Amino acid sequence: MRIDVFTIFPDYLAGPVDASLLGRARSRGLLDVRVHDVRDWTDDPHRSVDDTPFGGGAGMVMTPGPLFAAVEAVAPPRPLLLLAAAGRRFDQDRARELAAAPGFSLVCGRYEGIDQRVADHLCDGELSVGDYVLAGGEAAALVVVEAVARLVPGVMGNEASADQESFTAGLLEYPQYTRPAEFRGWPVPEVLRSGDHGRIERWRRAQALRRTLALRPDLLGRPLTPAEQALLDEFPA
Repeated sequence: MRIDVFTIFPDYLAGPVDASLLGRARSRGLLDVRVHDVRDWTDDPHRSVDDTPFGGGAGMVMTPGPLFAAVEAVAPPRPLLLLAAAGRRFDQDRARELAAAPGFSLVCGRYEGIDQRVADHLCDGELSVGDYVLAGGEAAALVVVEAVARLVPGVMGNEASADQESFTAGLLEYPQYTRPAEFRGWPVPEVLRSGDHGRIERWRRAQALRRTLALRPDLLGRPLTPAEQALLDEFPA
């Protein structure tokens, strides 16, 4: 998968995309992340990428010229998505959509925003990682790149891991435990040490349901089925 990122702070992204899971995927040729410095397409000695807003107001606005020039020169994979507060909310479903494509690209905003003509005539859509304000789109780009990259076949060591995580089936993930079997008087649930894999799977499903109902009932958004209620009854809290 190829992912292009357009930013005025390429160093912000350089370390993270070469570290951990992303770094290993890049070294193995599974992920091709290209970070482009928009300032390379400016046409003045100061490499200016911003100007005052028409109509007045606080702050500065990113100008369209360098971004259009950068995208037209690079011809990045589409869709080209602007990271912005007004965009479609990024979630696991959207991550799966992007992971199914051969590639995509991201534009990172800064200052008070980007000239609207970039959104209207250059990008294919807008994407938001949440209802809060960041200093720029770089942190959001890292969220999107990592969430999508780990769904690309071969990137994760255990392909089953992605199938069992939070949000994959509309539920939060069940709790996890490892050694020691008892820590400071708190034991690992007996069922996980039983060796009964069918019972373990039922317990995990019950815990995922219980956690979702307690912490994110909006994810379920419906009454429990009789089978789900039976699972909760089998493994009471």
